[in-house]
Amino acid sequence: MTHELQVRVYYEDTDFSGVVYHANYLRFFERGRTEAMRAAGGSHAEMLEADEPLAFTVRSLSMDYMRPARIDDLLTVRTTLSEVRGARMVFGQAVLRGEEVLAAGEVTVACMTMEGRPRRLPPALRRLFERTLSPPGN
Repeated sequence: MTHELQVRVYYEDTDFSGVVYHANYLRFFERGRTEAMRAAGGSHAEMLEADEPLAFTVRSLSMDYMRPARIDDLLTVRTTLSEVRGARMVFGQAVLRGEEVLAAGEVTVACMTMEGRPRRLPPALRRLFERTLSPPGN
């Protein structure tokens, strides 16, 4: 029900002190959502090549930073789909080192046409994501 992606902290992810630069957590979250959707059966490439192509854009996000990640850390990006409504999907995400939560947040993405207009998530894709990524009871 929850997708997990392992990421290693590289030098390029850190600031001068060897701590992960805050904006890079957004990149980790993006990778987590992308791989979660791919694992559920919805790759971005396939969605772009569909008869009615679609893409996703971040509409809003909030993030809390609790502890720093450092160079060479092995992190887990945990992703769960918490809501699907119309053209929106809301993901809960966290970056962990072992069991320690380093950052956590919520990201709302909007399903869009290639012309940049909001579009309802196709029913088959919605069912696929809800079945695969939603926590029990949702």
